[in-house]
Amino acid sequence: MFLRIHPEDPQPRLIQQVVDCLKRGGVIIYPTDTIYGLGCDIYQPKAVEQICRIKGVDPSKAQLSFICRNLSHLSDYTKSIGTPLYRVLKSHLPGPYTFILPASKQVPKILHTKKSTVGLRIPDNNICRAILDSLGNPLLSASLPGEMVEDYTDPEVMYENFGKRVDIVIDGGAGGLVPSTVVDCTTDDWSVLREGAGVFDLNA
Repeated sequence: MFLRIHPEDPQPRLIQQVVDCLKRGGVIIYPTDTIYGLGCDIYQPKAVEQICRIKGVDPSKAQLSFICRNLSHLSDYTKSIGTPLYRVLKSHLPGPYTFILPASKQVPKILHTKKSTVGLRIPDNNICRAILDSLGNPLLSASLPGEMVEDYTDPEVMYENFGKRVDIVIDGGAGGLVPSTVVDCTTDDWSVLREGAGVFDLNA
C-alpha cells in the first residue's frame, strides 16, 4: 500500500491506518528527519525478522536501532542516564542523531546484541511523532538495503522496489541522502562512530 501523508500536518485517519498495520505485525517504509527507513513495532518479532530478511542480515548480529517519542520514553529503554549524558541528549534531540546506549530489560530480546547496547533516536519529524504517539511504543529504525542511492529519496521508487516486501510505503515528501550521526555513549569516553547529518562536537 502507498500512503501519501502530509509531512507537516499528518492526517489522523492515515496515521491510524499505519498504526493498525504495525500492531498486526506489518512492516513499513517511513520518512525521518534524515533518510527513509524500514520500520515495525519493536514488540513484533516476526516483523523484526522480516526487516532483517529484507536487509540480508542475521537478527542476532544486526545493529538495529529504534525511535522514541521523547527523552522520558527513551530513558525506559536504557540503563540509568547520568546528568552529563542527559544534558547531551537533551541538547541534541529531537534531531539527526542515533545514540548507542546500554540496553535496559525493556528492550525486546530479539533486539539485544551481545554487547547489550541499543541505538536510540528521536527524529524531528511530524509523521514519526504522530505514529509514535498513537502506537505508544518505539518503532524499529533500519536503513534500506544497498548503497545510499538517490532512489531512496523518492517514495514512489521505493514502492516499486520494495512494495511487495513491505506492507506500507509512506510518501512524506522527498527524503534526504545523509543518515543520522551515530554517537557511542556506552562508556564515559564518547565517540562518533559515523559522521552523518548532525554535527556532534565531542569537546563541546
